[in-house]
Amino acid sequence: MRARTSPDATDATDSTDRTLRGLGLDGVPREEPLLYPGAWPRESGLLDGDRLLPLDRLTYEDRVPVLAIGSNASPGQLRHKMAEFGVDAPLPMVRARVTGVDVGVSAHVSRMGYLSASPVGAPGVVRELFVLWLDTEQLAVIDASEGVPMAGGNFDRAWLPAPDVRVEPEEGTVLRGAYAYVNRHGVLRGADGAVRRHPGDQRVLIAELLGGSARLRGLFGATPEEFCARARADRRLCERGTRLFAEEGRVAASGLERYVRSEGRRGGPAPLPRTQPPPTAPMP
Repeated sequence: MRARTSPDATDATDSTDRTLRGLGLDGVPREEPLLYPGAWPRESGLLDGDRLLPLDRLTYEDRVPVLAIGSNASPGQLRHKMAEFGVDAPLPMVRARVTGVDVGVSAHVSRMGYLSASPVGAPGVVRELFVLWLDTEQLAVIDASEGVPMAGGNFDRAWLPAPDVRVEPEEGTVLRGAYAYVNRHGVLRGADGAVRRHPGDQRVLIAELLGGSARLRGLFGATPEEFCARARADRRLCERGTRLFAEEGRVAASGLERYVRSEGRRGGPAPLPRTQPPPTAPMP
């Protein structure tokens, strides 16, 4: 990288509209929760303000690799998070083949009005996910958005080392690990008792959960629209919904909790200092 704030991008000499709107990537789940997890790019790119530019490299030694499991892979959501705190440095988003992690459903109701995705340990499972290469300022914003520095936050940031988790940004290249945000509440079970996969469609997910619990309907209403509206309006209601998941036996461990406890002791980078939330950080 030539400078901390300027990751390399290839020259876009064609006539392609690289704006997020032009690419269909400008939706913001924090503003419209039923959009969650938002639109993901089809390929790697450099998020630079309102544009997603091509990249000419896929690894950055002076930045931190973080797996994007849910809406952190949505350029519109990322732009929104960064803009809240005036952070405008370009951000590389690299599509990678990830083995050993699947995408579950967080066992908490977000104040943003949706049910977020959360990583689960899944030996042998292969997913196409994005790696965000974050500088210190960007990491502080994402940490804050996930509640990492907050006593009542929902996520911890943990280092997932290779070979436990294999992250391949391109054929023949394997990272020595990556960070991921592990839910402090666990993840949801499906009707069969197994960990529930996040379907990638918030409306479908909420409808299924409401259909399976009269108590949940009593709290949040009968439709996904009612659920989102009530959750966004009432922090205590979100906390009550989170407790209800546990009371109804819907919660399982993600299988990644041990990495939270052992961060920095399994061949990963030196432990990073716990970032403090920017002064106006919203609770997730």
